[in-house]
Amino acid sequence: MKSIFYKCFAAFFAVTILFSASSCSDSSRPSVDPEPSASNGGKLRIEFDNVVGDKNLVLNGVTYKNASGEDFIVTKFNYFISNIKLTKADGSVFTVPQDSSYFLIKEDTKTSQFVTLNNVPVGDYTAAEFMVGVDSTRNTAPIEKRQGVLDPSGSMMDDGMYWAWNSGYIFVKLEGSSSKGNPVNGKFYYHIGLFGGYNERTVNNTRVVKVSFGTLKAPVTKSETPEVHFLVDVLKVFDGPATNISIAQYNSIMGGQPEKSQQIANNYVNMFTLDHIH
Repeated sequence: MKSIFYKCFAAFFAVTILFSASSCSDSSRPSVDPEPSASNGGKLRIEFDNVVGDKNLVLNGVTYKNASGEDFIVTKFNYFISNIKLTKADGSVFTVPQDSSYFLIKEDTKTSQFVTLNNVPVGDYTAAEFMVGVDSTRNTAPIEKRQGVLDPSGSMMDDGMYWAWNSGYIFVKLEGSSSKGNPVNGKFYYHIGLFGGYNERTVNNTRVVKVSFGTLKAPVTKSETPEVHFLVDVLKVFDGPATNISIAQYNSIMGGQPEKSQQIANNYVNMFTLDHIH
């Protein structure tokens, strides 16, 4: 009988302690907001629409002219976009998480020209900022941190956008043919990269683009996804404030020509203009 009494008393005491602990007020502890989730934001889409002046870019057929009066046909046009930031009407800035902020735009792959940003805080956005190229941090990161479009595998004769550990990624690749191109095959190749170097110093051809939306806004809600439509002008690779690149003089510009590659980088930062938002 005594044993039963002690067992009942112990059970009652344990329940009392448990109830007291669960009933304690949280007023003595600071409140903690829940972690943000996808339901707290929306999406924003960016279209990179490649053009040549006032004409749509068409690969392998249409002939264009640069500021030097040289004819050219584009056979390949690829470039990296990274480190995207969006500015709200109130001046606050949303930085896309770095692991989700690398995109390879390819003219021969239509789907690559549409970049969808997820978990964007709700609000009206009035400007965008992004890098053309791949920053030094990601260029020198372990291979396992460079997957997807940053996977360094691939052939230089195909869509390979990577040179080597010290040189890193090719930021912009423009290839084509011209009557002023290589005397042997009529081709030209502009492969522009270099992030500053890993164990040997190089030039840094990453460039940051900042585009104001002017009077336009991109309203992000949980149910509506605005699309910001950029025009990307191939002519700016040849023709810009830095210099006019003549195919006859330079039918190939790559990592071994740092000064000329810098001039093209100073040109291609001006490729991007806002067309419309819908």
